This record gives sequence, C-alpha cells and structure tokens, in this order.
Amino acid sequence: MATRKNAKAQKSNELDATEFFAAIRMIEEEKGIPKAYMIEKITQALVSAYKRDHEGVGDNVTVDANEELGTVRMFVKKDVVEEVDNPCTEMSLEEARAALPRAQLGDVLRIEIKPRNFGRIAAQTARQVIIQGMREAERGMIYDEFNSKEHEILTGLVTRIDPRSGAASLRIGSGNESTEAYLAVSEQVKGEPLTEGMRLRVYVVEVRRSTKGPQVLLSRTHPGLVKRLFEMEVPEIYDGTVEVKSIAREAGSRTKLAVWSADPNVDAIGACVGPRGQRVNNIVEELGGEKVDIIKYSEDPAEYIAAALSPADVISVTTLEEGKSCRVVVPDDQLSLAIGKEGQNARLAAKLTGYKIDIKPQSAPVEEELPQDEEDFLADEEVLENESAESDSEE
Repeated sequence: MATRKNAKAQKSNELDATEFFAAIRMIEEEKGIPKAYMIEKITQALVSAYKRDHEGVGDNVTVDANEELGTVRMFVKKDVVEEVDNPCTEMSLEEARAALPRAQLGDVLRIEIKPRNFGRIAAQTARQVIIQGMREAERGMIYDEFNSKEHEILTGLVTRIDPRSGAASLRIGSGNESTEAYLAVSEQVKGEPLTEGMRLRVYVVEVRRSTKGPQVLLSRTHPGLVKRLFEMEVPEIYDGTVEVKSIAREAGSRTKLAVWSADPNVDAIGACVGPRGQRVNNIVEELGGEKVDIIKYSEDPAEYIAAALSPADVISVTTLEEGKSCRVVVPDDQLSLAIGKEGQNARLAAKLTGYKIDIKPQSAPVEEELPQDEEDFLADEEVLENESAESDSEE
C-alpha cells in the first residue's frame, strides 16, 4: 500500500509531456497565444524553478521541449575537473566516467535531470511561474495589439460610468484581444450624454504598460479624432492626394481644418466637403453637430491667416517682426464675426496658424511704426525746440 502511495507521489512530480503539449495547444486555441511563445516562456519557468531549488546553478541548465518526439527533457552542463568546487557546475572524472566511460578532464557533459528530482517546492514554483508567464504573454499580446492602434479610431462599448468622477470604462477589441479602456472626464465632449451599453467611437491617445495589463487611454476631444474621421470619409486624404496641414479644435463646439493639395487640378476643400456636403455632414453628425470650418492652407502667412479667420472677410494682414504675431484689419461690420463668440473664431485661427493675431476694425487709427533713425531724428528735434524755448525765456 505504501509503495503505491510513493509511486503516486512520485508520478505527481513528473512532467507528462503529452499533457504538456496538449495544454500548450489548448492555450493557443483559447487565448490566441502562439505555441512557440508559450513553450519558450514555460521552459524558462522550469529552468527558473530548478535554479531556485539548487543554489549555485547558473546558465548551465537548459530545457529541450520537442513536440515531434513528445518529450520535455531538462539538462545540466557540467565541466569535468580534477577537484570539484561547485557540484552544480562541475563534476569529478570518476562521476563523469560513470555516466560516459570515455569522458576526459576538460570535457563538458550534458547530464539529464529527471523530473522527479524537481521536488515539491520546485514543482509548485514552476506552476506559479508558468501561470505568471501565461498572464504576461496574454498581456503582452494585448499590449502589442493596441499599441499598434495608437492614434487610430476604435469603437468601444461603454461598460461602466463612475458615478462620482463621471469617467467611463469601455470594452474595446473582441474575443481574447479585448481589454478595458479608460475615457477620462477631461477627454469627454462637454454635454455629450454617455450611458452604459452604448457604442462609442473613440480616439486612442496612448497605450501604457501596467501591472494589471495594458492601460489604453481614449479621447473624444482630441483633434486627431477629426483627422481620422476625415481620412475615413475622404478618399483623397486617405491616399495622400489631399493633405491635412493643421487642426484646431474646441470639442463639441467648433473645429478648423487646414487642407492642401500638391495637385493643382484637385480642389482640396471640395474633396473634403463632398457631393452636396455629404462627407463633411457625416463627420459633423458623428461629432454631435460640432461645426467644422475647412480652409485652404497657404505657404504665404498673410494668405493663410486671412483664410483661417473665415467666415469673416479680411482687408489686410501685416506680419510683425517680434515673434510669430500679426495685425489683421477687417471691415467694421465684420469685427465681431472675425473675433467670434467669446473670441472663439480668433482663438481657433491662432491655434491653427501658430500666429498671435491682433484684429483691428478698418476705422481704427493706423498705428505706424517709425524707423529707429526717424525716431532719433524726432527726439533730437524736441531737444532743440526745448533748448530754443529756454534761451528765449532767458532773454
């Protein structure tokens, strides 16, 4: 009876190769983790478990997993020496010849370690490391999957809305390659209603590694969302015929988009608007009614700034030397249109062009900047006049 128990205990510590490879295949089918990747992880885990149970062992332990032969074997390499200092890496000539009669000093023998020699602690450690390896492999695959989708648009399912902060959790992806993603309140469009169970198109801002798996940060306010929507709606942008040069956005209210084409026969703005405005209307609908101004990009700053202030008419644009700034003159009746409600039109134009814009009505007095030498000349004239006045008073 005792012999049967010992045999059963011994068998429990042995590694069944058939079960091993069957488990690997099952993991590949269920989790989508490549077989070769998992075999590498598990062999590393087995080596790690053996090292932990045998102090002094270095990089001389290897595992050979052969699916074709249906075997998993562990080996330790030992140098044949006259005097053994470290029995984990060295062996005497006598021990070597017991395993291989023709062994000589200086040889390196590969000795097979039988699975039963793992011991209970090593076997448990191996299982833990294998499970951890599987988790890391799964997380690694999910990270790689979503990292490749950074700065893209994905459709997510709202699974939870935090009642305190208002932040939303979304399930993105499908099957084994799905994960929970985070949509912060600051990345949500103000006034846009979110409910659990609704589907939402979101922009992937960043994918981070974390101990709990990949952390995917989403946005509904990022200008990149508008750019990707135009790429999806406008074939000319997708194939590079029309280029999006710049985007300025105040989510939920208004977006300005500067487009350009190297082909003189292509109307960049017309391509984005689409037949009867269908393309831009689809994007406006997706953005919940957000206004979209499409303007033509120009290498000439004055021309670009004037277009950016659309729909207002512009009389003149003067670029100033100090930094990237300019002075814009508009008709009196166009001033409020150029500035926009609460300064929004001017603010978005400045973001779009990268220029500080000072808008003046046509009726405002012209502030002419005098050359430095002329200023000095006027200053000298004032001094002379003062001196003359003083001499007159003395007389």
